[in-house]
Amino acid sequence: MSGFLGTLIVAIILAAIIGLVIYSMVKDKKQGKHSCGGTCGCCPNSSLCHGGRQSKQDNKTPS
Repeated sequence: MSGFLGTLIVAIILAAIIGLVIYSMVKDKKQGKHSCGGTCGCCPNSSLCHGGRQSKQDNKTPS
């Protein structure tokens, strides 16, 4: 019975961590943040994750 209790506690902790990660990702997506942490200017998949839209910051040319 104690082995089951330990497994249950670990499962609850892992479910909470996964829930927090998913919540954070959804919140960031709603705020328009990038999940990859980079700019989309040179990303071949930018049209897939942003519908072909790029922000003004992504389109800036280096000075």
